[in-house]
Amino acid sequence: MSGLPTGAGRDDLPDDLPAIARALAWARGRIDAMDARVLLRHVLQCPASRLAAWPEQLLDAEDWARYRELVERRLAGEPVAYLTGEREFYGRNFMVTPAVLIPRPDTELLVELTLAHVGDWRYARVLDMGTGSGALAITLALELGEADVTALDRSREALWVAMANAARLGASVSFVQSDWFSALGGERFELIVSNPPYVAAADPHLDEGDLRFEPRAALAAGPAGLDDLAEIAAGAARHLEPGGWLFLEHGYDQAPAVRGLLADAGFASIASWKDLAGIERVSGGRWLGRG
Repeated sequence: MSGLPTGAGRDDLPDDLPAIARALAWARGRIDAMDARVLLRHVLQCPASRLAAWPEQLLDAEDWARYRELVERRLAGEPVAYLTGEREFYGRNFMVTPAVLIPRPDTELLVELTLAHVGDWRYARVLDMGTGSGALAITLALELGEADVTALDRSREALWVAMANAARLGASVSFVQSDWFSALGGERFELIVSNPPYVAAADPHLDEGDLRFEPRAALAAGPAGLDDLAEIAAGAARHLEPGGWLFLEHGYDQAPAVRGLLADAGFASIASWKDLAGIERVSGGRWLGRG
C-alpha cells in the first residue's frame, strides 16, 4: 500500500492518480469492502462488472477527490444510503435523504402480508401510515396495480421525498400530510399498514451506528417505544371497513405488547409474523366491525 496517496482534501491531489484496484485497496483499509465498492460505483456511475473488468483503469482527479470524500464520511459513520442517495427495496431503487428513514429488508414483510391478505378486494383501498421515503406505499401501488393507495406522514420533507420516488417509479399514490389519523376525516380502507417509530426514547442504540444520522422523530416513540403503535391500534378501527386488516411493524421484543394493543382495540384473528431472521417483526389483526 506504500506510495498510495492518502490526503483527503481537494487541493492536494496526487500527480499519479490511482487505478480502480488501488483506490479500492485504499478504501478497504478504512471501511467495509462492500461499502467501498458501492461508493466507487456511485462515483463512477457504473455497474459492478466495470470494477472487476477494468481494475487498471485510472480515476480522474474529480472522481478520486469525490471518492475520498465519501470514504471519509463513511468512516465518520454516515450511512451509505445517505451518501449515495438511494437504497433498494423490494427490487426497486428509492431515493433517500436524511429527512427519511433508510428502507430496510425487514419492512418487505409488510408488503408480503398485504399481498397475501388483499383477497377479493380488487380495488382495495390501502393506507400506509408514516410513509417516509414512500417505499412501502409505492411498492404496494405497483404490486397491486388497481389498488387505491394513500400514504401519510407528519413530515413535509419526508413527503417531498416520497412524492419524488412515486414520480420516478411511475406509481399512483395519494399523499397526505397528517399526524396519524388527524387529517383523514371519515375515510376508510380495506388495509392499513405502518412501520411507525417503535424504539424506546432512551435506547442507547439511537446514538450508535447509522441510527445517529436518521431522523429521531421517525425512530423513537415514548419510554417503551409503544406510544405510536398504541395510537395507531386504537384509532385504526374508525378507518377500516369491516373485514379489513391492520399490520404493524415493531421491535424484536414488542410482539406480545402489540398483540395486547390489538386485542384491547377489538381486533380479531390477531397474529404475529416472523422476518427472515426468525424474529416476530409484524403483528396484525382483522377488524370485524364490532365494538
